[in-house]
Formats: sequence, C-alpha cells, structure tokens
Amino acid sequence: MINTNNKIIECVPNFSEGRNADIIDKIASSVQSIQNVKLLNVEADRDYNRTVITFAGEPLCVKEAAFNAISTASELIDMSRQKGEHPRIGATDVCPIIPVANTTKDECVELSNELGKDVGEKLGIPVYLYEDSAMSIERRHLENIRKGEYEGLEQKLKDWIPDYGPTEYNERVRNSGATVIGSRFFLIAYNVNLNTRDVSIANRIAKKVRESGSIIVDEAGKKKRIPGMLKYVKAIGVELNEYNITQVSLNLTNYKKTPIHKVFETIKAQAIECGIETIGSEIIGLVPKDALIEAGAYYTGNNPESNFIEVAIEQLGLSQLNRFGSEKKIIENLL
Repeated sequence: MINTNNKIIECVPNFSEGRNADIIDKIASSVQSIQNVKLLNVEADRDYNRTVITFAGEPLCVKEAAFNAISTASELIDMSRQKGEHPRIGATDVCPIIPVANTTKDECVELSNELGKDVGEKLGIPVYLYEDSAMSIERRHLENIRKGEYEGLEQKLKDWIPDYGPTEYNERVRNSGATVIGSRFFLIAYNVNLNTRDVSIANRIAKKVRESGSIIVDEAGKKKRIPGMLKYVKAIGVELNEYNITQVSLNLTNYKKTPIHKVFETIKAQAIECGIETIGSEIIGLVPKDALIEAGAYYTGNNPESNFIEVAIEQLGLSQLNRFGSEKKIIENLL
C-alpha cells in the first residue's frame, strides 16, 4: 500500500500498443522495477491498439518510472508499422501527471518539465508539453498537438518546435514518434457503446456532445463553429470490431463540473434521435470513487439506503463489455 501521508502523484501514460502482450508486459515491468511506485492498472484495447497504464507513488520515483516506461516503449514499438483506431503521435502518445495527495499542480508542472527534458535529451524523442504545463495557449489541448498524428509528425516538427528534444525528423523520431507530457486534473477516459456498426452515427453524436462541437459552412460559404452540448468533454466516434459495435470515445476533463451520468444520459438521448440505442459504457483505466457515488445518487434520487456505486455500475452499463470490478477500477481502492 502507498503511504498517503507522503506526497503522491499519479501517472497515466498511453502507449500505442494494445495487441502484443509481451511488449505490454515489458513496459509494465519497467514501472514495477522502481521502488515506492505502485502499478495500479494495465488496460489494453486491441481495436484501439492502445494500452493505458496507471501507477502512483512519490514524485521523483514516479518520474523515474515514467522515464523507464517511455524508454521501453520507444525501443519496442515501431511507429512506422503501427496502426489502430485511436489517434496517436508516438509510441508513448501522452503521459499525464496528476496530483493526488499532499502535492500541488505547480509541483506536477515542474516534474513534467524535468521528465520532458530527460526524455528529449536522453532518449532523443520530441516532447510537447500540454494542459497545465503548456508553454502557450494553443498547446494546452492534446488534440491540437496531436493533429496530423504520427503520419504528419515530420511537418509538425517544422510548424511546431518541440519544447524538448530533437526538432528534425531523423531515424530515431521515425521509429518512436513524439510524446506529449503535462500536468492535468484527473481525467476519466469513458466510452459509450452504440448498437450500430455505422461509425458515421457515432461521429455525428460525438460532434454534437463534445465541447468543441463541429464546424459547418454557412450560406455565405464561411466556416462557422457550432458549440457542443457538454463542457469539459472531448469526443470522437470509433469502431469496435471485436464486438461489432461503435463507440463514442470520450475524455471527461472535469468530471466534477460535467459528471459522468450527465454525459451518458446526453448520449443516450442523442442515440434515440438517431434511431439507435446505447448498450452500456466502459471506463478505461481508473475512476475516482466520488464520480460513481454522484452517478449512483442521481439514479436513486439520493436514497441514502442505496449502494450508490453498484447502482452506477448497473445504470451506466459499465460491465456490458467487460466486468467492472470496483476493487480494481476505483483509484482509492488501490492506493
């Protein structure tokens, strides 16, 4: 168990490999080799070809574990051959650092800069800082940095100079891609399942609900952005071939202001308008306990006799694709 009286930060790197169990195990082992760090969760997705690894511990130890994981991934994942449903810019696509206990956002920003410098200089990987660590407003959002993905990285390096690491598209960068690192608030990676294989419907719903909305061309031929329905929500539509369905794949960047049940119910209503149904949802990685308690309270009318967490799991359909085990998915149960 982690001593929560100490400074504790969480790190949730996303790797562009979700099919090769040996590679995933080696990346996870590189984290486990560091003292005072606890590996909390390893979640791979074959269709996305992506693995989310969650670990926590004392700040300097977490930084060392993150460096090990990024280094291992860069040696084992060849981005020139990588394909998958999820957007990505490198072998370690993104590496968020999150304050958990007795630490601050500013301390995590400093740590992300230290990690970024090490990754850039020692591993020769271009690093972009995002969210609270971003050096400019346009770099705060991951989707801005990731635009063009790995395939557009050679041009990206010309247009957007990395914060750390090489600025030229050399052989090393061709193999590893770039990495995005930064301090941020706890993010919930959340997918809502739709009973259709038509990904255009999933994309249509994603554009309607996400904060950034969509861009249309008006009668005068000018582009105009139509805001989405939900703040603090990012979304895209994806295919999930393993289950013959599609998903609205979401990042909830502030679950306290836009709670998980509101996202689910909004998508559920939009799906009905499209003539389809939602068939449950899933949480990728870990979730704070209070996010599920709030959802359970919503569905029970705040009945104090209810088990809010169990109600949330049932009403959100969190076990529809894979069993949702509270003991392994709620972060407080693992620390």
